This record gives sequence, C-alpha cells and structure tokens, in this order.
Amino acid sequence: MAERTGDVAGGRALTHRRVLSIALPIVLSNATVPLLGAVDTGVVGQMGDAASIGAVGIGAVILTSIYWVFGFLRMGTSGLVAQSYGARDTAETGAHLMRALVIAFVAGLVFILLQRPLFDGAFRLAPASDEVEGLARQYLSIRIWGAPAAIALYAITGWLIALERARHVLVLQLLMNGLNVVLDLWFVLGLGWGVEGVAIATLIAEWSGLALGLLFARDAIRAGGHCSGLFAADKLHRLLQVNGDIMVRSVLLQASFTTFMFMAAGQGDVTLAANQVLLQFLSVVAFALDGFAFAAESLVGQAVGARRPDHLRRAATLTSQWGVGGAVALALVFALGGPAIIDLLTTSPEVRSVAREYLPWLIAAPVVGVAAWMLDGIFIGATRTREMRRAMILSVAIYVPVLIVLPQQFGNHGLWAALTVLSLLRGLTLWRLYPRVEAAAA
Repeated sequence: MAERTGDVAGGRALTHRRVLSIALPIVLSNATVPLLGAVDTGVVGQMGDAASIGAVGIGAVILTSIYWVFGFLRMGTSGLVAQSYGARDTAETGAHLMRALVIAFVAGLVFILLQRPLFDGAFRLAPASDEVEGLARQYLSIRIWGAPAAIALYAITGWLIALERARHVLVLQLLMNGLNVVLDLWFVLGLGWGVEGVAIATLIAEWSGLALGLLFARDAIRAGGHCSGLFAADKLHRLLQVNGDIMVRSVLLQASFTTFMFMAAGQGDVTLAANQVLLQFLSVVAFALDGFAFAAESLVGQAVGARRPDHLRRAATLTSQWGVGGAVALALVFALGGPAIIDLLTTSPEVRSVAREYLPWLIAAPVVGVAAWMLDGIFIGATRTREMRRAMILSVAIYVPVLIVLPQQFGNHGLWAALTVLSLLRGLTLWRLYPRVEAAAA
C-alpha cells in the first residue's frame, strides 16, 4: 500500500505550504493578463489614431468571446487529470490531455474555416464605424490563425494545474505576455505596422506559448499516445459529459453577468461609468481567489483519484481557509483603499462620487462570493459537474426574478443587491450538494 503514503499523489503531505505553492503562481500569472491589454492599447495609442485603438479593442473582445466558449477545457482537463494523477495512472493522465488537445485543434480549425460568418455576426451584434470595422477585420483576419493555439492552451493550463505545476503556468504567461509586449513595440512603433503589427505580435506569442506548453507536457503526450484506450467510447463520453456540464454552467454564469451589464446601461451614463469602475474590483477578486480555487481543483481531484475522502476533506478545508483569508483581506483593502482606487481609475468627479456610493457592495463581494469560488474549485476537482450545472440552473432561476424586481424598487443598489444574491445562491446550492463530493472519493 505504498501508494497510500502521504496525503495524495507523490506521497507528499498536504500542508499550507503546498496550497500556497499552487495558488501564488496562479495569482501572479493572472496579474499579467490586464497588463497585456494595457500595453496593446498604449502602443496603438501612440499612433494618435482613435480608430486603431477602437479596432484593437473590439477585435480582442470578439476573439475572447469566441474562444471563451471552449474555456471549459481548462476546468474539465484539470479535474480529470488530477484524478488520474491521484490514482497513479500516468498513461491516462497523458491521454486526458491528448483528448483535450484534439478537441482544441479541431475547434480552432473550425473557427478558421468559419471566420467570415463569425465576424459578420459579431459586427451585427456590435456595429462600429466603417473605419473601425475595416481595421478590426484586418486584426481579426490575422489573429484567427492563432485559434488552435489559444484554445489548446486552455487544456495545457488545466493539465499543469492538475499536476501542481503552477510555476510552469506562470512561466508560460510571462513568456507569452513578455514576447507580445516586445513584439508590439517592435512591430508597431519600430516598423510602423499599426493594427496588423499588434495582431501579428499576439499570433506569434500564442503559438510560442503553445510550443512551450507542449514542451512541458512532452512526456505526458508520449505516454498518452501509447494509451490503448485513447479514443475509447467510454472515455470520450466521460470527457464530453464533464465538459458539457461545465459549458452549460459557464454560459449561464456569463449570461447572468451580461444581463447585469445590460440593465446597468439603463441606470444613466454616470452610473454606468461608475459600475464599470466598480467591476474592476470584481476582476481583482477573481484574480486573487482563482489561485486558491485552482489549488482546490488539483488537490481535491488527486484525493478522488486516490480514493481518500479524508484527504479530500483536508484539501477542501485547507484551500478554503486560504480562500476565506484572501477574501477578508481583499474586503479590508477595498474598505480602506477603495476610494483611492476609484480615484486612480477615473478622473471624473461625478463618476467618483457615484462609485463611492456603491462601493460597500464591492467591499462585501469577496466575503459573500468566496464560498462559490472555492466550491467551484472543489466540485471541478471531483468532476461533480452535473451537480454544478444543476446548482447554477437553480441559482439563475432565482436570480432572474430578483434582478427584475430589485432594480425597479431600489435602482442601482437593487442591481448590485441582485448580483450579491446570485453569489450567495451559487455558494449555498453547491454547499448543499457537497456531501456528494466526498462520496465521489469513497
């Protein structure tokens, strides 16, 4: 029974230090993401052409929305790989990655082939001036060739997180974003390639990132390639079921936030701007708490694979303790430094004043939402995705009428109250189903 020594895979004790070794690199990796967008905008802004800035912005949003559909590959791969790793099944660990990569490459090729109708539909939904649309189409026609790499990186990232190789995730992000910044400066400011230069820089960075990711995963890919049941019907069915549930859950969550944004637009220009500023606080919460949720995915998944419900309980407890600690720390930062942060994000006196009025909702947001964040990670690690889907459906079914009623009675306060209710519901509905997570490891 040597395989049962220690807490989970590798015989290593499950400690606070181990949790942090996964969480902290993820937090740092997440912090590099908004930096890249700022550099893209700043470099193009040096051209003194508003249309170019708008084209890069709308083009990036369109592609992010398209690729996001396959974001489930990150979560699904993480849970399945972590369980195989916990069960000491090296071949299946690689096979899970191989299957996800096949889906990613096929999806990327489909996007390339269907780029014309995809972009036509996007511009019907988000019309722009002829000049901006023309430049955005140039940008998109280049960036779309990175679709296979961009989607495959979801799978690579999930695989790395499952194996607790969070530092490799950080290295991957630093390479991609650092290369992108350098090439941006060279292509746009040095060679004068404009919008096309920004697109080419990102395209090269995406494929370079994938190349490094595949290098990190070379042994797993080799082992997975020799797996006799690589494309067995039961394995594919399991993969599709897990990822399908996550996709439904993610679509509902995104639709809930999108509806919030649409309704916020009806609160007036100043209030809309204030809400946009305050949503940056939620982005910070996501960047910070994702690290601990990802740690839960890895450690809980390994415990399920090892059939150790006691270790699962400890993994869930340790990661959640850090998640709660992080949430409380963020709430204190927002309470003490929130007004100063608002002043950094906007110079408008009216927007600053309105944002301060609604700041208490953002101070509460980390503490109210931490249960949902952590339980998401725990359920993903255990691949109890059916329960996640059902919990999200129930949460949204209650959220929708609340979102309709409260803003009518309390205006923008009602809008933020409804979003807070959604966070509470997500946590409560998953907490009610938590016993099924421990049962999965029995």
